[in-house]
Amino acid sequence: MAATTSAAVTESPGLETQRKEIESLLQEHELCAGDTWYLVERRWYEQWKEYVVTGDQNSSSFPGQIDNTELFEELDSYHLKERLVENEDFVLIPAEAWRNLLAWYGMVDDQPALERKVVDLPSTVKIEVYPVEIFLCLHSNMENVVTAQFSRADHIHTIQKVMMKQFDVVEGAETRLWMKSSDTCCERLRNVNVNVLDSSLSSGMTVIMEMRNEDGTWPSSRPQIMNSVEEQESYRGQPGVCGLTNLGNTCFMNSALQCLSNTPPLTEYFLQSAYLEELNFTNPLGMKGEIAEAYADVIKQMWSGRHYSVVPRLFKTKVGHFASQFLGYQQHDSQELLSFLLDGLHEDLNRVKNKEYIELRDADGRPDQEVAEEAWHNHQRRNNSVIVDTFHGLFKSTLVCPECRKVSVTFDPFCYLSVPLPVSKDRVMEVFFVYLDPVAKPVQHRLVVPKAGKVFDLCSALSEMTNVSVNQMVVADVFNHRFYKIYHADESLSCILDRDDIFVYELSSGSVEEEEGDEVVLALYLRERSHYRDSGSGSSSCGTSLFGHPLLMAVPRVQCSRNALYHLFLQRLARYVRPPDPSEEDEDDEELYKIQTNGVSDDDGEDNGMRPGPFTRDDCCDGGQWDGQADGPAVTQTQPEQAQTQESGKQAQAEGASGEVRAGCSTKDSASASCSAGASAGVPTNSQQGAGLQQQQPCHTEEEEEKGECPPQTNERQAKRKGYQARRRKLLFSIHAVNSNGTTERGMGEDGSAFSFSSQPYVAIDWDPDMKKKCYNENEAEKYVKHQSMEVPHQQTTVQLQECIELFTTVEILEEENPWYCPICKKHQLATKKLDLWSLPEVLIIHLKRFSYTKYSREKLDIIVDFPLRHLDFSGCLLRKTGTNGEPPSRYDLIAVSNHYGGLRDGHYTSYARNKDNGQWYYFDDNKVTYAREEQIVTNAAYLLFYHRQDKIRQPTLPPPSDSSSSPTQPANVTSHKHDGMERAISCVNMETD
Repeated sequence: MAATTSAAVTESPGLETQRKEIESLLQEHELCAGDTWYLVERRWYEQWKEYVVTGDQNSSSFPGQIDNTELFEELDSYHLKERLVENEDFVLIPAEAWRNLLAWYGMVDDQPALERKVVDLPSTVKIEVYPVEIFLCLHSNMENVVTAQFSRADHIHTIQKVMMKQFDVVEGAETRLWMKSSDTCCERLRNVNVNVLDSSLSSGMTVIMEMRNEDGTWPSSRPQIMNSVEEQESYRGQPGVCGLTNLGNTCFMNSALQCLSNTPPLTEYFLQSAYLEELNFTNPLGMKGEIAEAYADVIKQMWSGRHYSVVPRLFKTKVGHFASQFLGYQQHDSQELLSFLLDGLHEDLNRVKNKEYIELRDADGRPDQEVAEEAWHNHQRRNNSVIVDTFHGLFKSTLVCPECRKVSVTFDPFCYLSVPLPVSKDRVMEVFFVYLDPVAKPVQHRLVVPKAGKVFDLCSALSEMTNVSVNQMVVADVFNHRFYKIYHADESLSCILDRDDIFVYELSSGSVEEEEGDEVVLALYLRERSHYRDSGSGSSSCGTSLFGHPLLMAVPRVQCSRNALYHLFLQRLARYVRPPDPSEEDEDDEELYKIQTNGVSDDDGEDNGMRPGPFTRDDCCDGGQWDGQADGPAVTQTQPEQAQTQESGKQAQAEGASGEVRAGCSTKDSASASCSAGASAGVPTNSQQGAGLQQQQPCHTEEEEEKGECPPQTNERQAKRKGYQARRRKLLFSIHAVNSNGTTERGMGEDGSAFSFSSQPYVAIDWDPDMKKKCYNENEAEKYVKHQSMEVPHQQTTVQLQECIELFTTVEILEEENPWYCPICKKHQLATKKLDLWSLPEVLIIHLKRFSYTKYSREKLDIIVDFPLRHLDFSGCLLRKTGTNGEPPSRYDLIAVSNHYGGLRDGHYTSYARNKDNGQWYYFDDNKVTYAREEQIVTNAAYLLFYHRQDKIRQPTLPPPSDSSSSPTQPANVTSHKHDGMERAISCVNMETD
């Protein structure tokens, strides 16, 4: 704690001596846990350094007394400012250097010395600038609260002494401390020899001290501050029917806790506080009793019947403290958490205080019964706890050497059975096939392909349904309107997940295999332009956003000009792109022409070519104009005056008199748009282009035109109007070469006339929002057809639990990474191994190994394991026979299930559990709890199964709920029984279906 320093200033040595002493101390001292360092305000320290370097004791740079005023938030409480930075706001010096400076210069009156401890954190050793600030009070007077700061390296005993002094507790009085983290969570600080860090004390918590009564009792076995009287009276629920708050990806922990909470022997052990007598604080393999106490707190709150939901924050903190893999809030495996928790509870509650060394013996031909009893006795000599009593069984392991045929038999304890699932060699995949015919809708197919197959196998299966050659197929993963990946035929199918949206595109014959052939395969993206103005510079810019489904199409290399590509793309999009009606366009042009002329006749205008038109800034990415010649348009730059007008947000109207601007083209589409491709598609024909280039002036009627009698003014006006209409007939979209993300635009060909696709076969077509709204049919673009293979219900594979157990007991050959040392051959051998069940525990946990990891693939097995809810019989596979010799029976009933929905990368955990008091099944989804029916329990999400041996099952003491269809808790806290995780795990293509 910080204490006020009032040391008398002594005669200081010379300045050079001061400098050398302090520098030497700073260089010699390394950070060591428990050492004390001090904070000094940086400006004072820098002034002192300047002072000692000058060598003049009469210098004006004399620093004066040590002054840390700038480090305090306020001088009344001397509370340190938040977010101070070392070497910017303060410097740290070791204790000896501090004592020297204090003796030489003294300190400003009443300022406390900023003493800080070096703490050993799990990953580093550092100086604790901001100590833990906690509240202190007596149990007898909890209104009188004082605030104090302690280092994380301080022991609980230090806090105890400070509290006794602060509250005038008689010296020698027997006291004990409680740690309160919230209004509903308290824990006794049993071991006063641990430090603040290891006790999980953090800022904002309260430490409560109580003193033993004269009659030898304690004022409370636990402080009565768990709930107020009003809260206790407000809710009474079924004990054990309580949700657990998700702290952030902690559904895996909640699911495992709910299953253990509904394991009767373990829960009753904690509810009866039997654990208090068996806490093992000295076990080097344990957690000093903290995991057991944290788990007990959660169980007692859940079974108090006074909570809708419990926040297991302290338990999560304890788990992360002792198992770093569970630090933070990443998703984890519920089985891994369960394994750690059972092992931690066992070591915290181990009745064996000093474990003796035991040398294991091989069977050497002895009877199995003798060897098994010896192995179990040796196990209990080192491991004896409620976990062993409840969950531990015994394997028989038989190893046979492939050379000398040496047989080695051992009996090993186990805490749960990890049984394999039969792995199918095939998998079902759903893909969308996009035909080459632009009018045909995509078709969704369901295929059966080899799990270890290649993309070629997928195409082969699809080829049988579509009669399209494999050589004309390209497989791609579509994500977020772009190609996430385009697969090669020899790539493994294992890299395609079930949730991926896979599209297979039909291309023209030969275009897939020929990389340098006459055709190039283009990836086509659809983008929509959005316009915005830069208020700072006054210029206009545009952005693009992808939409729709991308396409793959083969294009002849000789047709890579913009105009040719425009026609090809327009044909490919014909199903859902409608060219504008020329009559509608003419009407719009007529209206816009009238607005443009502003009611002024053509004769009155001096130069109509320089009149500003309406601001429709489509040329944000444009830089020139080009005509519609089929052999590749040439770029023509705009006049400097026009470019300047465009930059200011106005578009110059290019008259027919301007020789540089081609009639029928719009300057605003100069770099990214083509001339119209036919009247129906908005592209002018060659004759129209010629008419515009030659500045022809049509007459009023055919007769006048034939006679050449058209008035000059009329001819001029109609020519201007027709030239304006031709300019208004612009492209539906513009074409750009882009990167694979559809964002960065790539370079064009020479003179912008053609695209070069040697290294970047990605093209985007940009739509103006108005043009997209008018011509692009989004509903039609999203439609697809379901193949008859989709109509056949997908028969999910179902296996019996007994089959999995039989697989567990089959003979296998050891892997090369885990050989067995044969004592006869004197070398490691890949022996055959067989596991058998010798004895089973009271509560049997079966882990279904749904997550499959091999050298070549990783997958989650979603097959349904049909497991019985009652009468699971192990008599057929249990070596230790029952019945005649008085051994326990081998029939089990299900009591809990941990479920996992989703895949390898993400998912959600829930649980089913049977309440031990009323026998009702419940579904636990984090803080939500609902009634469950027995027919809902067996699903393909079942991951951990908890079975209770029938001879140990206690009959329910309460009748089942009268109405199991309603929520067991308040409606506001519980939703209907739905698999939320299933909804999260499903990924589907957002398309409409015919």
